[in-house]
Amino acid sequence: MNPASPKTNLLGLTRSDLEAFIEQMGEKPFRARQLLKWLYKRAESDFDKMTDLAKSFRERLKEVAEVRTPEIRLTQVSSDGTRKWLLSMASLRGKAGADEPIDTSQAIEMVFIPEPGRGTLCISSQLGCAMDCTFCSTAQQGFNRNLSVAEIVGQVWLAIRELGFEPGGNRVVTNIVFMGMGEPLANYRNVVPATEILMDDLGFDISRRRVTVSTSGLVPQMLKLAEETNCALAVSLHAPNDELRDELVPINRKHKIAELLDACWQYVDKQNARSITFEYVMLDGVNDKPEHAFELVRLLQGHPAKVNLIPFNPFPGTQYRRSSPAAIERFRDICNSHGVIATTRRTRGDDIDAACGQLVGRVRDRTTVRLGSKLISVAVET
Repeated sequence: MNPASPKTNLLGLTRSDLEAFIEQMGEKPFRARQLLKWLYKRAESDFDKMTDLAKSFRERLKEVAEVRTPEIRLTQVSSDGTRKWLLSMASLRGKAGADEPIDTSQAIEMVFIPEPGRGTLCISSQLGCAMDCTFCSTAQQGFNRNLSVAEIVGQVWLAIRELGFEPGGNRVVTNIVFMGMGEPLANYRNVVPATEILMDDLGFDISRRRVTVSTSGLVPQMLKLAEETNCALAVSLHAPNDELRDELVPINRKHKIAELLDACWQYVDKQNARSITFEYVMLDGVNDKPEHAFELVRLLQGHPAKVNLIPFNPFPGTQYRRSSPAAIERFRDICNSHGVIATTRRTRGDDIDAACGQLVGRVRDRTTVRLGSKLISVAVET
């Protein structure tokens, strides 16, 4: 290995990648298993404390490898216990070249939601977002870049440490959802290996049913995901017909609802999944009328689907209002009475802007992308 080359962040390596890295170092394959246990079963980053590794190996690791996470710039705790972190992306590459100073003003947001018997961590996959969903404050920030595998996995590793990880203790983080900043499937090449590390029994060892990737509807990537991983899938639907969804979720202009739903049912068949979760934000007078509920029933009835109704979370400058509790209840009851399971998501963390659709981070040096006016493929990595 070239000693002048940058150190490898071990949090960005899947098990097979780590085995190849160790082999490159001239070490035995079992060293990879030892390292994985230190990284994920003990959440240890200090090579000197990895006492069952030979001292010579530890010294070599310090020369070529590191365990580096995003840096915490701000922590906020809601009155309901929800916790939000603003994380600096210190690995941001300068556009002028490798020698350009790192811009630590770039930041993402990560949220932890504690509930009885479970703890859900909402992580980001991109710095900004290019999907331009009109009801989402994240989309108004523009797009800068995709996060690396290490930056995605590093969020989880950091959160577990911050929340009081104890080796062999009870899990604090039980569920991972890719519902923070960005469209996960637009960063396919990094999100898939990250899910592999999350679900690996020598990694975070989280059940495949507890790792959820959410998408606004990138159909080709959904079909590919069905072949390559086995995590849970959530789809941001938000409208029961193409005309309305074209307005709310501009990617629908490229992949219509019928095509999207076909990909969903293929995903269920390929993965032997229980169901697809459809996210549906409730917008007053826009998509919350009884006729919309009946349209949604016609789309999903008889399929392995459940609907998560999300009260809209306002942000400065938005044109939308939250549906009334009565309208949300009526919509939910229509779905349930016609065989489509629908639940209402409890709003959490809205007093610290940590609720669904409110994550904005700090996106600078951004490309402002408006899919609503022009569909482009910026930042879609496969």
